[in-house]
Amino acid sequence: MDRQIAGVLLVLAIAQVFGWGTLGLPAIVGNRIAADLHIALPMVFAGTSTLYVTMGLCGPLLAEPFRRAGARRVMMIGSLVAALGFVVLACAHGAVLYFMAWTILGAGGSAALSTAAYIMLNEVAGRNAKGAIGALMLVTGLSSSVFWPTTAFLAEVLGWRGTCLVYAAAMLLVCLPLYAFGLPRRAAGKAEATSASDSSAALPAAGKGTFILVVAAIGLNAFVSFGFSAVLVELLKAQGLSAAEAVAFGSMLGVVQVSARAIDFLGGGRWDGITTGLVAGTLLPVAMLILIAGHGSHWAIAAFILIYGLGSGALAVARATIPLVFYDKGAFAKASSHIALPMNLISAASPPVLASLLTRVGSNAVLELAFACSVGALVMLAILGRRRREVGITATS
Repeated sequence: MDRQIAGVLLVLAIAQVFGWGTLGLPAIVGNRIAADLHIALPMVFAGTSTLYVTMGLCGPLLAEPFRRAGARRVMMIGSLVAALGFVVLACAHGAVLYFMAWTILGAGGSAALSTAAYIMLNEVAGRNAKGAIGALMLVTGLSSSVFWPTTAFLAEVLGWRGTCLVYAAAMLLVCLPLYAFGLPRRAAGKAEATSASDSSAALPAAGKGTFILVVAAIGLNAFVSFGFSAVLVELLKAQGLSAAEAVAFGSMLGVVQVSARAIDFLGGGRWDGITTGLVAGTLLPVAMLILIAGHGSHWAIAAFILIYGLGSGALAVARATIPLVFYDKGAFAKASSHIALPMNLISAASPPVLASLLTRVGSNAVLELAFACSVGALVMLAILGRRRREVGITATS
């Protein structure tokens, strides 16, 4: 990793931790918001679903700005929009303004958070960005660890509205200057050259069939990962654990996931996103089968946490880096922006779907659905593995 990439990575790491960490506000002060706005707690958390839906819908709309203006300028605008969102949230006194605030935050997040950061790294490093993306994901995985206690402290001192205003200021005084002065400017004429190279096709580096396979593989894995992140504790309780045991086992998952990301990062350029996805994707169905067959035994739950944690942790990196296999610098921004739409819609939909299935049918139904989705994703990744070789042959011929 050269000095320029390392510098960009440092800037993005700080800004992304701020961006994702501040959005975790409802997890800490949800009850206060519900009481103050006279709305139910599920409606408070529906704000996060609104965020993801908006991010998804804005993704394709930002493909052209990312390609023409570059990630740096789009991320700067995203910081301004996010600051406005936090101000509106601080001023909310009812459900309408509350959800409007999360819609604005979603628009800002679409322009400044994960997809934008990956596009920025691709602009700097091209297809060699996989290691940098893995390193970034290692750091951003700590955002809740940093900002949950920070939010709790600020809320005690300033209240949740004051905390929102502090976070608005952070967008303007931390993230915006980092993007403006810490990221490289796009060279003159680069946008025109990129436009000329890819204006003839929507997804020029790979066919639309390949793009659909990429979206399907990423989407099926995301459905399991995002859904389980929301219902894991309740799932473990349904397997027979006490509340304290479920929290203890669930808390181990994050450590295992970060460890898996670290292993992938240390692998450097030895394997690409599809190889990571194939290896990690094999672990998920195995984990589901173990938990189903274990009937709530502690050894089965421990094995599930270990195997599922390793698989899902590595798959988080794979989801971000699979497009690097098929798309060059010119097409990566467009492909990533279009992938963001189904990804964020799935992020919003999977927790309530799995929660409903868990409460109405039972834990085995959740595990069986997750098993089917994991196997489906694995099949898609295997097909992409064959197409990867075809792309390699075409590129070298």
